Amino acid sequence: MCRWLAYTGNPVAIGDILFAPRSLIDQSMSSRSAETPTNGDGFGLGWYRDLPTPGLFRSIRPAWNDFNLRDLAVQARSPLFMAHVRATSLATVQETNCHPFRWGKWLFVHNGEIFEVEKVRRDLVMQVGEKWFNNMQGTTDSELMFHLALTLGLEEDPPGALRRMAGMVERAGRARGVDEILWMTLGVTDGRSLWAVRYASDGKAPTLYHSRDVADIAAFHPGVLDRFSPEARMIVSEPVGEEARTWVEVPQGSCLHAAGGEIRVEPFRPE
Repeated sequence: MCRWLAYTGNPVAIGDILFAPRSLIDQSMSSRSAETPTNGDGFGLGWYRDLPTPGLFRSIRPAWNDFNLRDLAVQARSPLFMAHVRATSLATVQETNCHPFRWGKWLFVHNGEIFEVEKVRRDLVMQVGEKWFNNMQGTTDSELMFHLALTLGLEEDPPGALRRMAGMVERAGRARGVDEILWMTLGVTDGRSLWAVRYASDGKAPTLYHSRDVADIAAFHPGVLDRFSPEARMIVSEPVGEEARTWVEVPQGSCLHAAGGEIRVEPFRPE
């Protein structure tokens, strides 16, 4: 099981969030709530500043032991970034298999799997459009899902493309005798908005949470007003920090949209 985190709001030092107590880097060493106790098979960070495409740093070193990451994260400030720690299942430990995956201004992270992907990989790879095909450099089911979503219209209609991608994967699974094939939380962004999905074919997707309004958090943690603007929000695969009251669980079968400090959660059903 992998873990990921996304932030949107006022520009902050990335390291202040990644290396805070009980945050993502701590979780990569010892999780409190997930099946996989460590995530030592690589790390990735994608962040936005003033350029047309986001920055990307990926490494196969464990996140807690990567001093280049620590230096970069302490120096870099960003209004929107995504980070991911990896625990591989079948795919090789290599940099091109580390999340986030990038196309133009888009970033994508994923936790979960296409179950028995070896039975459907060829069927699904052949559905990736020619425009995006050579952008696939790794061997993960996650990267394949991203490029299927791009093929199915992610750049114009992110929620619709993700529904169509999930439907395509489930149809491919049924055709190969795998009825409950998809298990995921995923995050995708164009640098302005964040979308996140929690879905599984069997209704038992991994956990996903979003932060409460900064004003609500300030009621029991006043110091947050010194660091974050009212529109700041985080989406995480499992809660970070000391305060459980900070987090709201996203229901099974949901698609979340975060922009301008607003969170909207709607049902998610594959097409």
